[in-house]
This record gives sequence, structure tokens and C-alpha cells, in this order.
Amino acid sequence: MKPLSPNKSGLAVGALFGLWHLLWAICVALGFAQWLINFVFWLHFLNSPFTVATFHWSTALFLILVTGVIGFFFGFVFALVWNWLHRTEPA
Repeated sequence: MKPLSPNKSGLAVGALFGLWHLLWAICVALGFAQWLINFVFWLHFLNSPFTVATFHWSTALFLILVTGVIGFFFGFVFALVWNWLHRTEPA
């Protein structure tokens, strides 16, 4: 089995986290987010205690950046652990 590249894994997971939060920021900007969060809570038999705040570009960009960096970290560490667990033992 080929080892995972920690950098590529980090970029892939970071991009996934960032894109997911970009979609959330778009929902907030379009005024759709409160309905969405209420719907998700309803599906889980919960009442939503949250109110979506006003959209700000700087907050949205910071959200996407921070979650992208966190995603990179998780992907990088995942690849390191994966490679360590799948290392070949000498005979």
C-alpha cells in the first residue's frame, strides 16, 4: 500500500472543511441559514436555541480560513497516523 502524503491529505481535508463553511457563509449571506439550522434541529427532535447573526464579509473569510487551517491539521495528522499504522515491518 502506498503511503499517504501528509501535505496532500491536509490540503484535501482543509479544502473540504473550508468549502463546507463557505457554503454556510453563503447561506447566512442569502438569509437562508436560520431556516436551515431550525430544520436540522427539527430533524433531530430538538428546539434550536440559536439565532443566526448578521452577515459580515470579514467574519465569513475568517471562518473559512480558520476551518481550512484546522482541516489541514486534521488531514496532516491523519496521514501521519495512517502511514505509521500501515508501515511495513522488516521480516
